[in-house]
Parts: sequence; C-alpha cells; structure tokens
Amino acid sequence: MRYEDYAKVKEELPLGVSFKPVSRLVEDLRMVKSKAEIELIRSSVQANSEAYARTMKRIRPGAREQDIAAELEYQMRILGAEKPAFETIVASGARSALPHAQPTARRLEESELLLIDMGASLNGYSSDMTRVAYSGVPPRRIREVYKAVLEAQLAAVNAVHAGTTASKVDGTARGVLKQHELEREFVHSTGHGLGLEIHERPRIGRKDKTRLRAGMVITIEPGVYIDGLGGVRIEDTVLVTENGCEVLTPTSKEFLNL
Repeated sequence: MRYEDYAKVKEELPLGVSFKPVSRLVEDLRMVKSKAEIELIRSSVQANSEAYARTMKRIRPGAREQDIAAELEYQMRILGAEKPAFETIVASGARSALPHAQPTARRLEESELLLIDMGASLNGYSSDMTRVAYSGVPPRRIREVYKAVLEAQLAAVNAVHAGTTASKVDGTARGVLKQHELEREFVHSTGHGLGLEIHERPRIGRKDKTRLRAGMVITIEPGVYIDGLGGVRIEDTVLVTENGCEVLTPTSKEFLNL
C-alpha cells in the first residue's frame, strides 16, 4: 500500500493494537516456485536464448555495443517478451572487465572479447544468461581464463542440490578459481534467485547460509575480470531439484568465435 494509506490505517488502530514488522516474509515465500511458475520461467529462458542465437548470427566486428543491445532486446520482444528483465549488458574489449558495463557507442574490433549479459521478462517472469564470444582467434591467455571460468561454473552447477547451502555453492566456484590463481579477480557473488524480479533470495554468496530447496530457481555466474585484458562470465538459470539441478538455459557454453 501507499505510505499515505499505511499512515491513515495506523492512526485509526484501536488502543493496544499495533503493526508487527514481518521483514522478508513475502520474499521467503517466493523463493520456492510452483510448477506453473517454473514453466513460466522456462519459457522466459527459452525466449531469451533464442533472442541471443538470432542476434549472434548478425554480429560482426564494427558493430556498436548499443546496436547489439538494441538487437537483443528487439528479438526478445519479437519472441513475446514484455521487456528486458534488466538493462542489457554488452561490453567489448577491455570494457568486458567491468562486471556491470552499460553498452556504449564503442565498436567491437577484431581480436576482442565480447561479453553479453541479458534476460527477458516474459509473462512477468525473468530469465538471466551471460555468454562471452571473441572476434577472431582468442590468444592463449584468454583461452585459459575462459577454461577456468567454465570449470568453476560447471563445478558450481554440480554442487547445486536440495539441502546444500548457498554459501557452499559459492565456495565451490571460488575454490576452482583459486586453483587457477584467479580468485581475486572474481569480485561478485556466484549467483542469485530470480522469478518475478531479476534479483530474489537466496543470494549465492559467501555469507548466505540459506539451504537450497527443490523448486528454487537461481543463477550460477562466476566471472573473472582482469584490467587491460577483459572479463569472462558464464551464467545459466538453474532449477534446484531434490537430487541435483536442471540447467534451464539451452545455450551452448562453447567459446564462440565471431
């Protein structure tokens, strides 16, 4: 309700009656999705991946980040989305080392990383995915970073199951990157819940002790960001099940060369 309505109701409460704070009550209830909600999220994920596939066929060196973002969002809407679930991230070259880079007029050049983080809002439900491509043949260092992030992402996905904690999944991704001496370049949490909003509980981070439950939908998105070189993040939308998880994102995680 509006604050004005809240204040009016509060003034008219009888003596001895007061409001009791119920912080996070609704948010906690929303963590576990119904079967109908899961299917709506699945449809959103599929539309998002198809929009990505259609757009990537058209991208060539010389394309502006803003134009790539516009095409991604156009394709989402063609496929039925009401809007992007968040501001689409398109970052090329050294700008890909900015985890939340906004698209600019910068043009993708030859021999550069291209990071795309996108999500659709379809029938009110969100999806989220990040993929990285390279305009040319990636050098050895870039391939090594990509391989390390992919290993961390797959390990974290494999760690997802009902009963484990969000922090344990996060720790799994960090442990892999530590083996590759890249843990300091991983500067955000491993993921988050999503649904009606793009960021919902639980947070898949170091300190979140929430136990995962079947029916939760979360993202798994470790990343490595190196100034002057670029950034690599790989993200899927994942459904928690009793014995593991189902990766809802159908898009290949193969390192795409444009």
